[in-house]
This record gives sequence, C-alpha cells and structure tokens, in this order.
Amino acid sequence: MAANAPALTFFALFLPFLASVLAPVLTRFLGDKAAWVLALAPALAFAHFCTFLPEIAAGEVVTGGYAWAPSFNLSFSWFLDGLSLTFALLITGIGTLIVLYSGGYMKGHEGQGRFMAFILAFMGAMLGLVVSDSFLMLFVYWELTSITSFLLIGFDHEREAARRAALQALVVTGGGGLCLLAGLVFLWNITGVTQLSLLVHLGDGLRQSPFYLATLLLVLAGAFTKSAQFPFHFWLPNAMEAPTPVSAYLHSATMVKAGVYLLMRLNPVMGDTPAWVILLPFFGGITLIAGTFLAVRQTDLKLMLAYTTMASLGLLVMLTGFGSAHAVEAAVLYLVAHSLFKGALFMVAGTVDHEAGTRDVTKLGGLRAAMPVTFGAALLAALSMGGLPLFFGFLAKEEIYAALAAGNPRAVFFTGLAVIGNALMFAIGFAVALKPFLGPHVETPKHAHEGPMTLWLGPVVLSVLGLAAALFSGLAHRYISSPMASAVTDQKIVIDISTVPHLGLPLLLSVITVLLGALAFWRLTDLRAFMVRAVESLGPGPDRGFDHVVSGLVRLSVAVTRLVQPGRLEIYITATFILLAVTLLVPPFLFGELPAMPAWPEELLVQEAAFFAIAVIGLIAVLRAKDRLTAIVSLGIQGFAVAVIFLLFGAPDLSFTQFMVETLSVVILALVMTRLRLTPRDHRPLGQSLFDGMVAVACGLGFTLLLLKSTQAPFDTVLTDFFNTYSKTVAHGANVVNVIIVDFRGTDTLGEIAVVMVTALAVLALIRVRAGKKVADDKMETRR
Repeated sequence: MAANAPALTFFALFLPFLASVLAPVLTRFLGDKAAWVLALAPALAFAHFCTFLPEIAAGEVVTGGYAWAPSFNLSFSWFLDGLSLTFALLITGIGTLIVLYSGGYMKGHEGQGRFMAFILAFMGAMLGLVVSDSFLMLFVYWELTSITSFLLIGFDHEREAARRAALQALVVTGGGGLCLLAGLVFLWNITGVTQLSLLVHLGDGLRQSPFYLATLLLVLAGAFTKSAQFPFHFWLPNAMEAPTPVSAYLHSATMVKAGVYLLMRLNPVMGDTPAWVILLPFFGGITLIAGTFLAVRQTDLKLMLAYTTMASLGLLVMLTGFGSAHAVEAAVLYLVAHSLFKGALFMVAGTVDHEAGTRDVTKLGGLRAAMPVTFGAALLAALSMGGLPLFFGFLAKEEIYAALAAGNPRAVFFTGLAVIGNALMFAIGFAVALKPFLGPHVETPKHAHEGPMTLWLGPVVLSVLGLAAALFSGLAHRYISSPMASAVTDQKIVIDISTVPHLGLPLLLSVITVLLGALAFWRLTDLRAFMVRAVESLGPGPDRGFDHVVSGLVRLSVAVTRLVQPGRLEIYITATFILLAVTLLVPPFLFGELPAMPAWPEELLVQEAAFFAIAVIGLIAVLRAKDRLTAIVSLGIQGFAVAVIFLLFGAPDLSFTQFMVETLSVVILALVMTRLRLTPRDHRPLGQSLFDGMVAVACGLGFTLLLLKSTQAPFDTVLTDFFNTYSKTVAHGANVVNVIIVDFRGTDTLGEIAVVMVTALAVLALIRVRAGKKVADDKMETRR
C-alpha cells in the first residue's frame, strides 16, 4: 500500500463525520443547495475506495491503521478485502445519491440541517463498521449505527409513532449489540486475537472450542437483531416512520445489511458446522416467507418495500448459512442487486409521496405522463427485482436456484421457499413500479409532476447500474462479485454467470417464479385481502409483544425501585452493612480460610491497656447516651483513644491523621446537630436495636478476621521497597507517607477531597433547607 494510503483512508473514513458537523451551517446559508456540497464527502470517499479495486481484484488485502492502546492490543485499524470494499463502495456510492436526494426531499423543512447531519453521521458509522479490523472498533461503530439510526427514525420527534419506532429500533438493535460484545469477548478469549484480519485464519481452533456454540448464539443475536431476522423483524417496518431518504439508505446499503455483513465476515471461521448450517437457513427461511406474506397485505408503498427487504435479508442469511460455494456466490450477487433496485424503488416511493401527496397504492394511478423519468427508473428497478433477463437481479436469481436446487429433501424444501419468496417479491416489485403510474388517472392530494433532478437522479442511476452491471457482468464479477465471494469463503472463487440463460433446472425454476409472480400481481387485491384475514386470525404479533415486554419492564422496575429505594436512609445503611457482613464472613467460613487465633501478648503495657479500656468506656457511653450530642462526644472518646494507641505502636503520622479526623468529625457533627433536635435518643424498638446490633457485631467480626488473616500472611515488601527507593529520587520527598498520599496517590487523594467537599456541600444544603423551613414556619406563626 502506498505510503500516504493510510492517511488517505483515515481521511476518507472521517469525511462523513466532518460533513455531518458542517451540515447545519451549510444548510443555513445554502438551503437545499447545500446537498451538492455535502455530497462531495461520500463522493470523495467513494473515489478513494475505488482506487483499491485493482489490488483487491488481484487477491490482495489492504490493512492499515494506528495503534491506540498498544499495551492492550487495541488499535484504530481497517481491513479491506472483497467483502468490506464492496460494502464501502455501496455505502459511499449510494450515500452520495441519498444526500442529493435528501436535499430535494427535505427542501424547505426547518430541520433540514439537522437531518443532513444525522444521515451523514449514520453514513460514517456504517462505513467504519464494514472496514473495521479491530473488535473494539467494530463494536463502537456497530453501536454508533444504532444511535444514529435512532436519531433518524425519530427525526419527526413530535409524532408519537416516530418516537416509538425509534425507541423500538434502539432497544432491539442495542440489546443485540450487547450480545455481540459478549460474543466478541468470547472470540478474543478463544483465539487470543482482537483483529478480524487475523481471526479469518483461525477457524479450526474456534470451531473445535467448547465455547463455540455460546459464541455463535451471541453473534447470531447481534446479527439477527440488526438485520431484522425473525423473531426480531418487527422493528424494521416500524422504522418507516423515518423520512424516505432514511428508508432508502437504511434498506439498500446500510444498517439492515450490517448483520449480513457480520455473518459473511465470520463465515470462514464460524461456518461449516451443524449449528451454522441449521440455524441460519432455518431463521433465514422463516424471515423470507414471513416478509413476503406480510408485504402482500400492505398498501403503503414504503411498507410494501420494507417487508420485502425483510424477506431479502432472510434470503441472504439463508444462503450464507447454506454451506456451499454456489450459495455464497448467490448471496453476493443478490446483495449487490438488492442494494441497487431497492434503493431505487424506495426513492421512487418517496418521490411519488413527495409530488402526489400519498403513498397508498390504492389511491394512485395514471402518473406515468406526469412523472415519466421516475416511472422509467421504477420500471428498470422492478425488472431487476423480478429477476428478469438483462438485469443483475436475473443473475442473482439464477445463481440462487443453481445453489439450492438438488435432490435431497433439505434442498427441495429451501428451493421451494426461495421460489415462493421470489415470486411474491416479483409481484410486490411490479406493484410498486406499475400501479402508481399505469391505469386511469386518479386524483391525488397534490398535483403530481416530475420532481427536481435531485429526486430522480438517484433512482435513475441505481436502476441503470442494475442493467449495466448485468450487461458488463465480466467487469462486475472481476472487480466486485468474485473478490467478495472469495472473501466470504476464504478461498479463490471466480464467478462467470452472464445474462445468457443456461438451459437446466435453474432456468425452469426462474420461469416458474416469473409465472407465479405474474399471477400474484394479477390477483394482488384478492391475495391482499386473504393475507389481511390470515394475519388478523393469528392475533397480536411480535410488535404488540414488544409493547407488553416494555410495559412489564416498567412495572417491574417500579416494583423493584419501591423495594430497594423506599426513601428511608436507615434501610439503605442496614442493607449496605448486611451485604458487607456477608461478604466478609461467608467466604472465610465457606472456603476454610479462617485465620489462626493470635496468642495473648506476653506483656501488655499499662498505658496501652488503659487506652484500650478508655475505648471500651467510650463505646459503652455511646450506647448509653440519652441524647445525640452526648453520643457524638462519646464517639469522639473512642476515636481519640484509637489515635493514642496508634501513637503507642509507632505510627505517629497515622495517629496525627486520626486526631485531626476525630476532632473535625466531632466539631462538624456537633455543629450540625445544633440545627436539629438533639433530645431524642433512639426511636428504634428493642427488636430492631438488637437486629442492628447483630449486624454491627457481624461487620466488626468480619473486619477483625480479615485483618488477622492479612497480618498472618507473609509480608510482601515489593511496594515498600519501591516507595523507599523512589520517594526521594522521583517525588523529592523524605516523608514516605506524605509522598505516597500527595504524589503517588495524588489522583486518589484528589478524589477523596472531592468526596468530602461534595458531602460538605450536601450537609450545608440540608442545614439551609432546615433553617429556611424554620424561618417560614416562624413567619406563618406570626401571621396567625
């Protein structure tokens, strides 16, 4: 890699975030024209990643980055191969068109600058995710996509539906992200590496690990929630509450494909196991069928496309887990084809809504004359989605059937799922592309006309690319498809499928798919009514279940809060000391680590015995005190006695500190108590007093055993030698204790001081509240 390539790659990864920061300012001064300036960021990043195409096509990989925390093996690093480079090109290329589309779609909106900032930050998060090499960098970007998508889905935050959809997406994908974090930790502990570029060569050891299944389930939880696999699919259609540019970007090249990317990335190291080839096709197949069936019942253009995206993601997961090279080739081709035609169709749906004022397919018709360019783009995209010849979708569909079709029952079952799913997606694709534009003219809320160039440029470019990629399939396979499939399988793969149909079972299945799709399109109204009745008969689905789960969590949190946070300080203190006593006493008795009982000292000096006796007298005085002030003063007797004992045992510094603490404590407590009622001695009944005494004795016994065990262990002089050696040479202090507190533990000491200061401020606030209440009571009494 060229010497300046790492710096350029880092800059390319940073460009979307830089544009995100500048977006509000540019939009304020340039209005919707700012989109042309902001689109330069993803366009330049796209151009930079294009420079890696020859190198990646030749079978090389590109790594780079910067050390972040070398002692922990953490780095900000990237890993470019056929898989990550293809995703990077889709994210930046389609992202450029989405930014331009957003400029036209959000024109005149008061929050346009905020929207541009969000979508560019989302772009940067997704771009960082797919090129990440280190596990930590992958997870950070993974969660950042969830956060930025939350902001985008809830962009119209004044609407309750948008807020709910955003929260739902964040909860589901964020929860999956935590599972992924645990899975990455497992990967780290099993393999000992923290970089994907190293992980791809350690598959055998990982698959043989006893923790493989746990790791797989955690990774699948992260991938399935992100890519809306059953039963976590419900958040994706609700995300259509976001403005259409978000939907187009979300479904074509970004967040929902992050889970698919992760599965493809880990296929060389986690694939080819019974769990992998069972779980992925099973859940992918369910998601495929559920998505197409639910799409049929919709009349909203965006929801129709959203559910077909869910189905397409299921198809991709099913193919990734199927376990053959042909299945991976089919997944790669379909992923690229889907990105092109789905991005185009979503932007078409948004343009129709923007110009006609509705997305309801039953209230649209005859728009072809008013919106000819948009209609042309929609038709080309639908032809690719339907898998018809001369389009990239046709190549993908042929490869799907070539990969799945076989004589065994498993292959027959999944082939049938693919045929049904593709046929229904054929019907939905043409319903979105044809029904709003053909037939008699239908009056719409707005006078429909062709939108500005920013609205039709994206659909035209993507739909034409779907045609060009198939017509020039040799180039597409050389630079995109083959390197991507090779990266997913970790072996050299050359894809050579072209637009020329090959006689055989795959072509027959394609014909059957088209015929079934045409029939479904013809009877779409009847099919929709049937699916509405069928879904209603099933009762509430996962979406309603999410509401019940959230409501249950809220009720549970309220109950737990009332239990552990009743608002009484004595309960908090009692619970704290009980836990402390259990922590100190249970392990020594449970594991047989009790200290040996010390021998009685041969000689006990009179002065030492006297001060021990004074400490005991002070304790008795505290327990027998008739008011709080007496108890405080008696407590000081104990503190001063302990300070003298420290002095007698040769610890003058500690003794001086104890004297200061006890003096200040007694004075401050006495001053505080003068503002409170000093007469009451103890409001607790005898039973509670006995219980509290037992807790206090247990804590004291626990600390005694801990200290005895500590003093009986061999003394380690490593720290002592260190401080004695470096106190003068490093900290320039002769008093070792002072040097430890002020220099070696300076931050710790600062923290302690801060805690004392905050406590003092809290006490002062309580005193003032008390004084203020007393003044108010006096004024009220005077008025009376």
